[in-house]
Amino acid sequence: MEFRQIQTFMQIAQVKNFSKTAELLGYSQSAVTVQIRQLETELGVRLFDRTGKKVILTPKGKEFLIHANKIIDEMHKAKDAMNDTAELKNPLHIGTIESLCTVKLQEIVQRFREEHPQVRIQITIGSPERLIQKMEHNELDVIYILDTPRWNKNWVKVMEKSEPVIFVSAPNYKLSGKKNIEVEEILNAPFYLTERNANYRQALEQELALHKQTLSPVLECSDTAFIKKMLKTGKGLSYLPLFVVEKDIEEGKIAKLDVKDIDITMYRQVFYHANKYMTKEMEKFIEYCQM
Repeated sequence: MEFRQIQTFMQIAQVKNFSKTAELLGYSQSAVTVQIRQLETELGVRLFDRTGKKVILTPKGKEFLIHANKIIDEMHKAKDAMNDTAELKNPLHIGTIESLCTVKLQEIVQRFREEHPQVRIQITIGSPERLIQKMEHNELDVIYILDTPRWNKNWVKVMEKSEPVIFVSAPNYKLSGKKNIEVEEILNAPFYLTERNANYRQALEQELALHKQTLSPVLECSDTAFIKKMLKTGKGLSYLPLFVVEKDIEEGKIAKLDVKDIDITMYRQVFYHANKYMTKEMEKFIEYCQM
């Protein structure tokens, strides 16, 4: 069994395509096919089912993937031990949601790039569910999400920090400065909200349902920066994580509304898969997130 065969196997398991694997690893497609055939012969099992261009791990293939991850993990540890002071240069693929990317991730990535300029960083934006799915298929190194507390025995959670979600408006809006605003009062106002798949939007609708209320926004947009611009016109309200508007509130450009009976908290969380080798690039990114 050769190290390159294991690497090729893991790449196919990730991209589910022989020709794409050949392109990524710099082999011919026939070389990739030969490597997998030799590996299957040595193991005495079929690792992949091939139906046309579609490639799927067999049950034995899924089992071998667990062992392959451990082998690669140990190889990386041995390499790092011999080269502990080397400059970081391996690529880093981060998954996050739009609001965190806009507000929190920018500063983290900027610092990372200043200290480790050789690392190529790729960022994928999506819902927590989509990012978790990609992490579980080894398509992301680490994910940084805002959600209710998540846990799975196959994940390693390295950070969890609470983040309140609040009602906001322009400082000159009619409800700004009023104490103990009734839920019914805000429901009559024009609302600018994130799209329905945003988890804090879903949490708000669930909370309103407990009050036998519904909300019909006049504007839905995934871009929180655009929602903030609409808020500053003074003609509507929104419901956003505090970190998205905290600076604007401090500068007096946006006001927090005092709404009764609605109190929702989300959590910024950072995960990687338990079978994923913790690279020094991942380790450094996680360190910056925790600051």
